[in-house]
Amino acid sequence: MELILKKDVENLGFADDVVEVKNGYGRNFLIPQGVAVLATASAKKVLAENLKQRAYKEQKQVADAQAQADKVASFNIKITAKSGAGNKLFGSISNADLAEAFAKEGVTVEKKFITIAGGTIKRLGTYEASVRFHRSVVSKVNFEIITEKGA
Repeated sequence: MELILKKDVENLGFADDVVEVKNGYGRNFLIPQGVAVLATASAKKVLAENLKQRAYKEQKQVADAQAQADKVASFNIKITAKSGAGNKLFGSISNADLAEAFAKEGVTVEKKFITIAGGTIKRLGTYEASVRFHRSVVSKVNFEIITEKGA
Protein backbone atom coordinates (compact mmCIF):
# COMPACT_ATOMS: atom_id res chain seq x y z
CA MET A 1 0.00 0.00 0.00
CA GLU A 2 1.37 3.35 -1.01
CA LEU A 3 0.80 6.28 1.37
CA ILE A 4 1.77 9.95 1.66
CA LEU A 5 2.88 10.83 5.18
CA LYS A 6 1.38 13.95 6.76
CA LYS A 7 3.71 13.83 9.78
CA ASP A 8 7.12 12.40 10.59
CA VAL A 9 6.92 8.73 11.58
CA GLU A 10 9.81 7.11 13.46
CA ASN A 11 11.59 4.44 11.36
CA LEU A 12 9.27 5.04 8.39
CA GLY A 13 9.76 8.50 6.91
CA PHE A 14 9.26 12.23 7.11
CA ALA A 15 6.24 14.38 6.33
CA ASP A 16 5.39 14.50 2.59
CA ASP A 17 7.30 11.29 1.84
CA VAL A 18 5.63 8.64 -0.30
CA VAL A 19 6.15 5.31 1.47
CA GLU A 20 5.21 1.70 0.88
CA VAL A 21 3.72 -0.07 3.92
CA LYS A 22 1.77 -3.24 4.58
CA ASN A 23 -1.99 -2.93 4.11
CA GLY A 24 -2.91 -3.54 7.76
CA TYR A 25 -0.43 -0.98 9.10
CA GLY A 26 -1.73 1.64 6.69
CA ARG A 27 -5.46 0.98 7.04
CA ASN A 28 -5.57 0.21 10.75
CA PHE A 29 -3.04 2.64 12.16
CA LEU A 30 -1.57 5.33 9.90
CA ILE A 31 -4.73 6.51 8.13
CA PRO A 32 -7.07 6.47 11.19
CA GLN A 33 -4.46 8.33 13.28
CA GLY A 34 -4.34 11.05 10.62
CA VAL A 35 -0.64 10.43 10.02
CA ALA A 36 -0.99 9.43 6.35
CA VAL A 37 -3.32 9.52 3.34
CA LEU A 38 -3.63 7.18 0.37
CA ALA A 39 -1.23 8.01 -2.44
CA THR A 40 -3.70 8.32 -5.30
CA ALA A 41 -2.70 9.86 -8.61
CA SER A 42 -4.37 13.17 -7.76
CA ALA A 43 -2.85 13.23 -4.26
CA LYS A 44 0.61 12.69 -5.79
CA LYS A 45 0.07 15.61 -8.21
CA VAL A 46 -0.98 17.90 -5.35
CA LEU A 47 2.05 16.75 -3.33
CA ALA A 48 4.41 17.41 -6.26
CA GLU A 49 3.04 20.93 -6.68
CA ASN A 50 3.31 21.65 -2.95
CA LEU A 51 6.89 20.36 -2.85
CA LYS A 52 7.84 22.52 -5.83
CA GLN A 53 6.44 25.60 -4.10
CA ARG A 54 8.26 24.78 -0.88
CA ALA A 55 11.67 24.16 -2.47
CA TYR A 56 12.93 27.71 -1.91
CA LYS A 57 11.78 27.81 1.72
CA GLU A 58 13.39 24.41 2.22
CA GLN A 59 16.80 25.72 1.09
CA LYS A 60 16.65 28.47 3.70
CA GLN A 61 15.60 26.01 6.41
CA VAL A 62 18.48 23.70 5.53
CA ALA A 63 20.95 26.61 5.66
CA ASP A 64 19.61 27.71 9.07
CA ALA A 65 19.71 24.13 10.36
CA GLN A 66 23.30 23.71 9.15
CA ALA A 67 24.34 26.92 10.89
CA GLN A 68 22.72 25.71 14.10
CA ALA A 69 24.42 22.30 13.74
CA ASP A 70 27.83 23.96 13.32
CA LYS A 71 27.16 26.09 16.39
CA VAL A 72 26.17 23.08 18.51
CA ALA A 73 29.18 21.05 17.34
CA SER A 74 31.47 23.71 18.82
CA PHE A 75 29.87 23.50 22.28
CA ASN A 76 31.71 21.89 25.18
CA ILE A 77 28.74 20.44 27.04
CA LYS A 78 29.22 19.24 30.61
CA ILE A 79 26.28 17.92 32.58
CA THR A 80 26.66 17.57 36.34
CA ALA A 81 24.97 14.77 38.23
CA LYS A 82 25.22 13.11 41.62
CA SER A 83 27.22 9.91 41.52
CA GLY A 84 28.06 7.08 43.87
CA ALA A 85 30.70 4.38 44.01
CA GLY A 86 32.12 3.13 40.72
CA ASN A 87 31.07 6.28 38.82
CA LYS A 88 27.42 5.19 38.88
CA LEU A 89 24.87 7.98 38.73
CA PHE A 90 21.98 8.40 41.11
CA GLY A 91 19.27 8.34 38.46
CA SER A 92 20.11 8.76 34.79
CA ILE A 93 20.80 11.32 32.09
CA SER A 94 18.46 11.34 29.10
CA ASN A 95 17.84 13.36 25.95
CA ALA A 96 15.69 15.77 28.02
CA ASP A 97 18.72 16.67 30.16
CA LEU A 98 20.79 17.22 27.02
CA ALA A 99 18.06 19.45 25.54
CA GLU A 100 18.12 21.46 28.77
CA ALA A 101 21.92 21.83 28.49
CA PHE A 102 21.52 23.09 24.90
CA ALA A 103 18.93 25.61 26.11
CA LYS A 104 21.44 26.97 28.63
CA GLU A 105 23.88 27.48 25.74
CA GLY A 106 21.23 29.39 23.78
CA VAL A 107 20.08 26.76 21.27
CA THR A 108 16.61 25.28 21.53
CA VAL A 109 16.33 21.68 20.38
CA GLU A 110 13.31 19.52 21.07
CA LYS A 111 14.20 16.42 23.05
CA LYS A 112 12.58 14.14 20.48
CA PHE A 113 15.24 15.19 17.96
CA ILE A 114 18.11 14.13 20.25
CA THR A 115 19.20 10.51 20.17
CA ILE A 116 21.63 9.07 22.70
CA ALA A 117 22.98 5.60 21.93
CA GLY A 118 21.47 3.26 24.51
CA GLY A 119 18.72 5.72 25.46
CA THR A 120 19.81 6.80 28.94
CA ILE A 121 23.19 7.21 30.62
CA LYS A 122 23.87 5.77 34.04
CA ARG A 123 27.64 6.34 34.44
CA LEU A 124 30.06 9.27 34.40
CA GLY A 125 32.10 9.77 31.24
CA THR A 126 32.12 11.17 27.73
CA TYR A 127 29.30 10.27 25.36
CA GLU A 128 28.04 11.10 21.88
CA ALA A 129 24.53 12.03 20.80
CA SER A 130 23.07 12.73 17.39
CA VAL A 131 20.89 15.80 17.01
CA ARG A 132 18.52 16.19 14.07
CA PHE A 133 17.99 19.82 13.07
CA HIS A 134 16.36 19.03 9.74
CA ARG A 135 15.62 15.88 7.78
CA SER A 136 18.92 16.30 5.93
CA VAL A 137 20.99 17.89 8.74
CA VAL A 138 22.06 15.58 11.55
CA SER A 139 24.96 16.52 13.81
CA LYS A 140 27.02 14.43 16.21
CA VAL A 141 27.62 16.13 19.56
CA ASN A 142 30.05 15.02 22.24
CA PHE A 143 29.21 15.75 25.86
CA GLU A 144 30.56 14.82 29.25
CA ILE A 145 28.83 13.71 32.43
CA ILE A 146 30.73 14.93 35.50
CA THR A 147 30.12 14.53 39.21
CA GLU A 148 28.77 17.36 41.33
CA LYS A 149 31.32 19.00 43.57
CA GLY A 150 31.02 17.80 47.14
CA ALA A 151 29.14 14.64 46.18
